[in-house]
Amino acid sequence: MSSDNAKKSQLRAVVPQRDAATPALPFDRVPAGEPADTQAPPACPHCYGTGMEVVAGRGARRCRCREENSQSRLLEAARIPRRYSHCTLQNYLKTSKSQWRAMAEASKILDGYLAGRVEQGLLFMGPVGVGKTHISVSILRGLIDQGVPCLFYEFGALLKEIQDSYNSVSQTSELKVLAPVYQTEVLVLDELGASKPTDWVRDTMQQIIGTRYNDRKLTIFTTNYLDARRNPSDETLEDRIGSRLRSRLFEMCKTVHIEGEDYRRRFDAPQS
Repeated sequence: MSSDNAKKSQLRAVVPQRDAATPALPFDRVPAGEPADTQAPPACPHCYGTGMEVVAGRGARRCRCREENSQSRLLEAARIPRRYSHCTLQNYLKTSKSQWRAMAEASKILDGYLAGRVEQGLLFMGPVGVGKTHISVSILRGLIDQGVPCLFYEFGALLKEIQDSYNSVSQTSELKVLAPVYQTEVLVLDELGASKPTDWVRDTMQQIIGTRYNDRKLTIFTTNYLDARRNPSDETLEDRIGSRLRSRLFEMCKTVHIEGEDYRRRFDAPQS
């Protein structure tokens, strides 16, 4: 045996082999005075880090800390804009019968989704300021509270993100943006039809809506465009997205017309 090999053998004899079952040695511990972030986080007082808490008289259940963490992750992944982070059905402003009907349709989804009683999404149509986005976000927040993965996108912002991610060489980077849009259980597409209807925009809308249509994924849309012209110069939703997509939306979603006052005008009212 060479002198080098002999030295290695002596070292093995001195330094014990460690495995996952070996308890921490004194020199493994974080010395006193080290920054707090190097210390292990405190265990949950309900489950002591096991993930299951014991409820007297009822047995064990998934710990509330895991539920809270799961909801926080789902809420972050949903991409709800900060302006709408407060939106719930409880604080949805209802000044017209159509707004009450819209709330009733939203409640049906929240009450029936997990039970498998929801077969269609919703298409909220109406002028600006009647709460279409508010009630759509309220649905997402209610479903997230039930543990359902959801996603929010303003349609113009989604198109811009797809364009920015596009790589003319690989032609695949846009899939990183589109994959969550295709796969999430519930999707809100806000401001449908707002982007100029170029061939690329219509092709992209067809790709997104067509994929979710074929996969029977629940989708909620909002739009300022109606199906009928109120004035000769008005554009309809079909004018903006094409007859093929409008036809699919009739099957994918229940159309809900919302009328009412523009709630944003209240901020311009003189203060008493």
